Amino acid sequence: MSEQKQSDAAAEPASEPAAPAVPSRPAPSRRALLGWGGAGLALGAVAAGGTVAAVRGGDDAVPAADSGGAVPFHGAHQAGIATAVQDRLHFAAFDVTTGDRAELIALLKEWTRAAERMTAGHAVGDGAYGGLAEAPPDDTGEALGLKPSRLTLTIGFGPSLFAKGRFGLEDKRPEALVDLPKFPGDNLDAARSGGDLCVQACADDPQVAVHAIRNLARIGMGRAAIRWSQLGFGKTSSTTPDAHTPRNMFGFKDGTRNVSGTDTAALDHHVWAGGKDGADWMTGGSYLVARRIRMHIETWDRASLQEQEDVFGRDKGEGAPAGKSKEHDEPFLKAMKPTAHVRLAHPSSNDGVMILRRGYSFTDGTDGLGRLDAGLFFIAYQRDTRKAFIPLQRRLAAHDALNEYIQHVGSAHFAVPPGVRDKGDWWGRALFS
Repeated sequence: MSEQKQSDAAAEPASEPAAPAVPSRPAPSRRALLGWGGAGLALGAVAAGGTVAAVRGGDDAVPAADSGGAVPFHGAHQAGIATAVQDRLHFAAFDVTTGDRAELIALLKEWTRAAERMTAGHAVGDGAYGGLAEAPPDDTGEALGLKPSRLTLTIGFGPSLFAKGRFGLEDKRPEALVDLPKFPGDNLDAARSGGDLCVQACADDPQVAVHAIRNLARIGMGRAAIRWSQLGFGKTSSTTPDAHTPRNMFGFKDGTRNVSGTDTAALDHHVWAGGKDGADWMTGGSYLVARRIRMHIETWDRASLQEQEDVFGRDKGEGAPAGKSKEHDEPFLKAMKPTAHVRLAHPSSNDGVMILRRGYSFTDGTDGLGRLDAGLFFIAYQRDTRKAFIPLQRRLAAHDALNEYIQHVGSAHFAVPPGVRDKGDWWGRALFS
């Protein structure tokens, strides 16, 4: 589908933890409640460079695989981009409701400190209990007893944040942070599009991801409010293409030709913004496009297998390109129909353009006609959206046979700044300096 680009293509709540006895000391972190030894789940936290990290607290250091998979928060790039894709998503776009620049900066600093703690497996502040009885707790508490689950939190800044007269940022808006054009077939809902800020929360436990967004929204009260959000499950693309390839809601493998999170050269070329790309504060960052794509499930399910395979240009079982036998065989594009998704989206058909995809499936119940409200929540990162997503999407929107079965109903574009270097740094510091 259009958002699978160079694809050669519900959340169940965690079990309720027992209510802890109210202690006379500050709330312990989730890892303290759990202990380190009994997890037995080698989830393998993979940083951008593919190494297993240690979660540090006090004087101890424990491998992330033994702690439920904590992904390092600090680094040159934000986690949640090249990081191995987790199983669950909670994505939220925020409107900034304060007009005070100092209040916005204070919010970003507070969010950064909270993100540092939650991604390491700790409660926010003094925790969900044990504090002053007359005051709201610092943490909402639904993640007590849960592991970090490779939680990553990734922030982005939307075009509207740079509007003249708001925060004095109009001269710092990157040229690449354009307002996305309306593509043929778009039926965008304004209530599911745009936003001043976004936070992408990915984790292997849906409750951990929801907890993170909930706490950031609580901290932001009076300064920022959620404009729209999306839950996702069943990753539809992977930054570890040598591993098992996931399938989308149409039953086809997706992500065979995605950018690898360990391919430094490809990341530098296709994903990370460079010092010569026009905005110094974005060096080491990236540009995020989010698109909510409704899939016409019932129509697709009535299509013949041959039609489905012709639409994608791959077979449904193995995922092999047309005329080949294995998923990773080099595709012979001329063996596919001219309107096949893979043929149109393949890098060789688009001057080598590639994007890093981190999409998720979603189901949001049914519509008023009893049809499943389901599809793909597409997320892609690229070095310059003008040279990647936009030309790619124009080509697909005009010619892709998949358009008969999908419709784009939500859209947003964000500049994702570089990573938080250390505990003295914070989300967006270079932008406001």
